[in-house]
Amino acid sequence: MLMPQVSRAEPSALPPVRRNATSFTMQHWQDHFDDLGKAAIVADTTSRALHFWGGDGETYIVYPTSVPRSDELTKRGYTKIVRKRVGPDWTPTPSMMERNPELKYMPPGPDNPLGTHAMYLGWPAYLIHGTHDTRKIGRQSSDGCIGLYNHMIEALYQIAPIGTQVRII
Repeated sequence: MLMPQVSRAEPSALPPVRRNATSFTMQHWQDHFDDLGKAAIVADTTSRALHFWGGDGETYIVYPTSVPRSDELTKRGYTKIVRKRVGPDWTPTPSMMERNPELKYMPPGPDNPLGTHAMYLGWPAYLIHGTHDTRKIGRQSSDGCIGLYNHMIEALYQIAPIGTQVRII
C-alpha cells in the first residue's frame, strides 16, 4: 500500500509573515509639524494608522484605523481637536441624506456609528471617533472620519487634549 508523502519547507525557505501590528510605517512628528505643542496626531489614510505624540516628547502610540471610503470623502491637511465628547450623538450630513434619505439622528448608544467617544476637528463634520462595528477598522469604510476601536479611542481621548494639532495625509 502506498502512503502519501508529506514534504515540509525549511523555515528559512518560508517568506516572512507580515502582521498588521508591525506593518505600519513609523512616523516622526518633525516631518509634519514645526513643534510638538500640546500634542500631535497624524492620521495616515494609506497605511490606515493614527500616530499620536504626547506633548512630553516621550509618548508615541500607533493605532489602527478605519479611513474614508474614497478620495472624494477624504479631507487632507492640518487642523486641530476643537471639542471632545463622551457618548456622542450622531446626525447624518446633507451628503449622507442625499445618498440615503432614511438616515436619522441617533442618540448615544450601541447603534450609534460614532462609538463611545468622539474628538471633533476644526473642519465641520470631520471627527476622530470610536466604532461599535469592529469590522470597519483597517478598511475604507467611513464617510470622511477616522475611526478607532472603542477601547482605543477611549485611551486616546484621555491623552489628546483640546488643541492637539492634527494632520491627515
